[in-house]
Amino acid sequence: MNRRKSYFFYIILIISIVWLTGCQKTADKTEESKRVEEPAETANEPGWKKNALNKVTLDWYINFSWYTTTWGENLISKAITEETGVDINFIVPTGNEMEKLNSMIASDTLPDLITLGWWDMQAQELPKKNLVYALNKLADEYDPYFYKVADGQIIDWYKNGDGNFYCYPSSSFSPDDYKNNKKIGSNQNFLVRKDIYEAIGSPDMTTPEGFIAACEKAVAYFPEVDNKPLIPIGSDEFTIHGCNSFDKYLHNFLSIPYEMNGEYYDRYTDPEYIRWLKTFRKLNEMGYIHDEIFIDKRMQLEEKMAEGRYFCLLYQGSDIQTPQKTLYAKDPDKIYIAVDGPKNSKGEDPTLPSAGLNGWTVTFISKNCKYPDRAIEFLSYFISERGQKMTYLGIEGVTYDDVDGKPVMKPKIKALLNTDRKKFDEIYGADNAFWMLQDNVMQSKWGTNEGEPMAQLKEWTYPYAAYTAQYDVIFENGTDISNAYSQIQQEWGKTLPRLLLADSEKEFDIILEKFKKKRIDLGYDKILEESTKQMNETKKKLGME
Repeated sequence: MNRRKSYFFYIILIISIVWLTGCQKTADKTEESKRVEEPAETANEPGWKKNALNKVTLDWYINFSWYTTTWGENLISKAITEETGVDINFIVPTGNEMEKLNSMIASDTLPDLITLGWWDMQAQELPKKNLVYALNKLADEYDPYFYKVADGQIIDWYKNGDGNFYCYPSSSFSPDDYKNNKKIGSNQNFLVRKDIYEAIGSPDMTTPEGFIAACEKAVAYFPEVDNKPLIPIGSDEFTIHGCNSFDKYLHNFLSIPYEMNGEYYDRYTDPEYIRWLKTFRKLNEMGYIHDEIFIDKRMQLEEKMAEGRYFCLLYQGSDIQTPQKTLYAKDPDKIYIAVDGPKNSKGEDPTLPSAGLNGWTVTFISKNCKYPDRAIEFLSYFISERGQKMTYLGIEGVTYDDVDGKPVMKPKIKALLNTDRKKFDEIYGADNAFWMLQDNVMQSKWGTNEGEPMAQLKEWTYPYAAYTAQYDVIFENGTDISNAYSQIQQEWGKTLPRLLLADSEKEFDIILEKFKKKRIDLGYDKILEESTKQMNETKKKLGME
């Protein structure tokens, strides 16, 4: 009897499970139907609006050790959190960026959001190792509004071979943007200290002879700045890969070609470039290049700029904002201004690159993300017109007013922006303090926040800005060609200081020949071949053949 009861009990239990499973499947289908149908109903409605009251915190890694702006203290970050319900905890490396990023990749501890340079090899590695979400899949599932605000050309550009795209850039420009907008500038300037330059007669520094003469005069007239020695020639920091000021920026000011006869060109051994490197070697021999420029890091550079210690330097205009505004607040005549810098022997204008479709930085959503739905909604907010207005202009009536249909920054706010950028970021945080997804093309229709002392640096570059993204190349991480490229870059990083510090032209020539031979031994010919291939593929993709 007990067996019979048990038998019937199990029969009833099995029937119940089957019935419940069937109900669950029906419920799941209904839920799935709801989930799939919902995007169609909400495609026009931003996801961040409906979740604004549901507060979450996302960790955001910024792969730039110099970034110091915090979230949650200034006006704009508070307003964004209030509108989206997303609070941000920034993670910024204190030492070597690549070591920190590689460590997080190896230990599978990547935070929710990751921003790094598009050129960084990890930008390829993250999708390849399945460490980040495909943004299109997150948008399909959680926030179809993303497609309303994302740029279709950018999406197509960043699509991988699998048909997905995994990141979204900042400061992205297409070739058409350059044709349609005459106010796209470059970030590269030849800077001189205004008062010193004018006091020595605003000399022509476009030739080696003129450059040397100007440095001689500057030191003769102004041996000291506030009881500290004048540094005649400054530069960006030297790294294991060289120094932007004495390689890439100098190439561009000399208008060294990127290609010749349909093949990728070796800009590092161009005769015009070597002529100017030898000029800087001579300037070092004359005592006008100080040892400190080889060891100073960004913090030391900014401190010396804020003191006006440099007479001249090839540098990135946007990175001088804080020290420039410090100088301007003390004495508007002691700021840095952009003037004609080194030119090739034909006297040709510089070719100064701005960003291409690759942009500047790219932002990913990690597979470790606690709230991928909120992360994609947050990206949608940032790249939308609402988000761009907030991060660039701020809040109407607080940081800017509408004057005859145009946004105009309030005078008191603009005065602070132009004199104390650090304090401006701490209090307000507008004007792209949060630049990770900035859309410069969209922002250009609202005019510029830049006034003195920054406007002249940007405006000077307008006639010389050129689209050069067809020459951007990147080699797949871990491949032979990638390893060879990395070794050659590091070899150049050792060679450049040696060239500048060489005791004679003869020694300079010997060092250069050793570098050229070492490059060939490391596989430079294959790098040029692959670079030419990528260049031609990019041209085809952009319709520039």
